[in-house]
Amino acid sequence: MSLPDLIIQALVLGALGLGAGVLGGVIGFGTTIILMPALVYFYGPIQAIPVIALVATVANLSRIFLWWSVIQWRVCLVYSLAAIPFTVLGVNTLVRLDERLIEMTLGVFLIVLIPIRRWMRKKNFYLSLWQMGFVGAAIGYLTGIVATTGAINTPFFLAYGLSKGAFLGTEAASTLSILFTKGIAFHQLGFLNIMAIIQGFLIGACVLAGSIFSKKIVLALPEHKFLILMELVMLISGLSILSMSF
Repeated sequence: MSLPDLIIQALVLGALGLGAGVLGGVIGFGTTIILMPALVYFYGPIQAIPVIALVATVANLSRIFLWWSVIQWRVCLVYSLAAIPFTVLGVNTLVRLDERLIEMTLGVFLIVLIPIRRWMRKKNFYLSLWQMGFVGAAIGYLTGIVATTGAINTPFFLAYGLSKGAFLGTEAASTLSILFTKGIAFHQLGFLNIMAIIQGFLIGACVLAGSIFSKKIVLALPEHKFLILMELVMLISGLSILSMSF
């Protein structure tokens, strides 16, 4: 890749990272959804996933820092203990799949989340602490395969009774264990090299800068606008990734 191409790539990913950091800090997910189409385009679906995991790690660390005082650590522990082994299983499933199939799976997954989220909101789920362990196992496996599950993770943490800062911080702290496990698994399988680490943390720095501005916005938007924003981001990103697979 030529120097001008590298500069353009860096500018595109940096700008997307900044916007993704703001959005992810406000609604609790969306950081990797926004970045995923561009990362898949520049790096391919396999290499994009460990980079996404590193970016998501930085994004989650920033949310933990912002909402440290209201995080519910018992939920994090139960969720993480169940999620870690299933994340390893998901990663080992992913590396055996065809790249075109991965792209199609990522795109369809994001679009299908829209009606799933609406159905879950109508059912008004309420979960107990031990049930969050089952959620962690399922989300851990899915995250190992499809790169990002923040959108489907969200209703379960809301169903536990968390909201606003408590939701943002607790979900981020819980998911961090999955991201660390995923990074270690990709490294052991040879997909997380030095270049991927550098790229992930450079984009993550832009995400971190964007997330700093998010805290003041969290209480400003009405709930229905939050939901519309979530679904719009998922739809656009899902369609973008599907278009790349054809």
